Amino acid sequence: MPEAEKLVRAYYDAFNAGDFAAMLALLTDDVVHGINQGGRETGRDAFARFMAGMDDSYQERLADLVVLTEPSGTRAAAEFVVHGTYRRTAAGLPEASGQAYVLPAGAFFTLRDGRVARIDNFYNLQDWLRQIQGPATA
Repeated sequence: MPEAEKLVRAYYDAFNAGDFAAMLALLTDDVVHGINQGGRETGRDAFARFMAGMDDSYQERLADLVVLTEPSGTRAAAEFVVHGTYRRTAAGLPEASGQAYVLPAGAFFTLRDGRVARIDNFYNLQDWLRQIQGPATA
């Protein structure tokens, strides 16, 4: 297995284990994080704050992970399915009441010196909203 794939898999293994310290250890100090349909944040501390907020509002496990790498080992992509529970209302989003969701997602990585230097996450926000809000009423 290529080193790039091992790194990305270690990142997601740490995520699934809820081991955010291990996740942070896999990032460069100047990691750039592209938030789905949001801004970009730079730095391990910003990423740690983001993850703390996510952990507060959501309980998630990723499954069906596929990792793709390119020959130089500096870029990778991952596709997976998020199995989650929306447990605490996040700012600007609908009220949380323990709604479950299953959401296809993906991420793109830049890798440098054996660490993640960039991660951009993508999922269909409208699909997630439909799942947590339930069917529309007439």
